[in-house]
Amino acid sequence: MLLVVSIRAGTGAFEFRDDEQMNGRQAAMTMLGTTVIGCVRGGRAAIASDGQVTLGSVIVKAGARKIRRLYHGQVLAGFAGGAADGLHLFERFETMLEAHHGQLQRAAVELAKEWRSDRVLRRLEAQLIALDRERAFLLTGSGDIIEPDDGLVAIGSGAPYALSAGRALVRALPEISAAEVVGQGLAVAADMCIYTNSTVHLEEL
Repeated sequence: MLLVVSIRAGTGAFEFRDDEQMNGRQAAMTMLGTTVIGCVRGGRAAIASDGQVTLGSVIVKAGARKIRRLYHGQVLAGFAGGAADGLHLFERFETMLEAHHGQLQRAAVELAKEWRSDRVLRRLEAQLIALDRERAFLLTGSGDIIEPDDGLVAIGSGAPYALSAGRALVRALPEISAAEVVGQGLAVAADMCIYTNSTVHLEEL
């Protein structure tokens, strides 16, 4: 039996189902969880995620890694959603980055187009954020590409808390670094969101 975990768009709610359910059966269980936050600031970029994986009311893993360096370490990316879906998106996005010589915006646009139109990719239910030293983007399977005005972006069930904390820090402390913003933002999310833990994975450019 193939088990599939996916995120319901706009809710942060994950569905847990087997391959037969994918062909028409109702999902039997629901999963919620994760927080990923990215920041571009002062010519630097940072991304951080928690490590918790929750199945129903049970924490099944505390140290899952949901972020990655791509394109020779020049791009940072993170996902919220099923692990298999997220890893597949990483692979497709890196292919786009290679094809477009590391141009983040162009690769993001091409991935969003393929994600929306490809018969396999459009079944992936996840969200992806990607950033380099200059820009940050949020991508979804519905074809959305969002570039935040302030260089801050977050996904997952704890995203509102992390994003709010990050914006407050930037306004109160103009000299704060991108790494400090994502680290502290994630810490606030871990304090408030029961599906986010205090295990921090952080990458910086």
